[in-house]
Amino acid sequence: MVFFHLILTDDCNLCCSYCRGRVLAGEVAWTFGMDPGIDWDLPSDLSFDLQDLYSFLSKDPSACLTFYGGEPLLRVPLIREIMDGAPVERFMIQTNGVLLSRLPAPYRNRFETILVSLDGTEDLTDRHRGQGTYRRVMENVRQLVRGGFSGELIARMTVGEDTDINEAVWALAENPCYSFRSIHWQLDADFAGNAGMRTFSKWTRESYNPGIRSLVRDWVACMESGEGVRRWYPFLQPMQDLLEGRSSPLRCGSGHANYTVMTDGHIGPCPVMVGMRDYYVGHIATAEPLGLPRVSVDSGCSKCSLLGFCGGRCLYAQVTRPWPGTMKKAICQTVQNLHDCLVEALPRVKECIRKGLIEEGDFSHTRYNGCEIIP
Repeated sequence: MVFFHLILTDDCNLCCSYCRGRVLAGEVAWTFGMDPGIDWDLPSDLSFDLQDLYSFLSKDPSACLTFYGGEPLLRVPLIREIMDGAPVERFMIQTNGVLLSRLPAPYRNRFETILVSLDGTEDLTDRHRGQGTYRRVMENVRQLVRGGFSGELIARMTVGEDTDINEAVWALAENPCYSFRSIHWQLDADFAGNAGMRTFSKWTRESYNPGIRSLVRDWVACMESGEGVRRWYPFLQPMQDLLEGRSSPLRCGSGHANYTVMTDGHIGPCPVMVGMRDYYVGHIATAEPLGLPRVSVDSGCSKCSLLGFCGGRCLYAQVTRPWPGTMKKAICQTVQNLHDCLVEALPRVKECIRKGLIEEGDFSHTRYNGCEIIP
């Protein structure tokens, strides 16, 4: 089984401060440690024959298709057409959630997983994503649940220097409108060129890393109190592997289990590596989905003692090397901190299993569902 992100459009209805807003503000220098070979002529919208896509997907009887953008819900008719025509049983979508109500309930309810973008509190979300965004997304979430959605709904946060990670996670986990049991977060770190404008290292040291330590304690305390295993993805999968004594390649799956179909039909290893033609592995018109080559990069990660824990964190970052030394060190220290917190918590988790408060199976989840896992 292979997971495929399908990029429907590069357009988006929002201008988030850590994405398009940063580009418009001139804060991204787009300098790279390596030439990524960008195809600047890549179409902004899906522009290939859907029959080629269907023929390609039919060669993997268990393929999972994730709609991606930009904002994929700008292309609702196309989503419906593909869900009606593709020889696929498993669908997911990553969306900012603002337009979720545009997709009729019968289609929404077919998704195995929906990831919606929320950054924690209403103030924090609106500060980065636009005034009123939080309430619009939460209303759509309520409609989704009332409409019979029974799949996994994941709140996906972007976190940066103004985020109190402890407060932000609990704001979603115990939200009066809808309490998210599944939460993932990713550091606003990979799109550099603006490092000189940031206090990232200071924030990770003084706020983020202590917040992770506190959250891990809270996470385990929930197990000890009989609340079960909350699906906080940066903890969930690594803890499962610690319990099983298992190492992991790139935890997002990029380049080995998770590939991306570009708007022209070329296949890349990661949805962030849009247009990076030097890393394409084929085209849907000719490639075999179960025979795609693995993509890896010879980087410093291959010599790191944490490689089996974090898997290399991010293929895109390994290629582009976007960070100055101090920022890269801070990022690696967040991984070390996460590792140390989970290893320290492991005996308590094992004791919960021994007492019957939880089972090892409670950590099971769909891998490669769009969560990068290591923030």
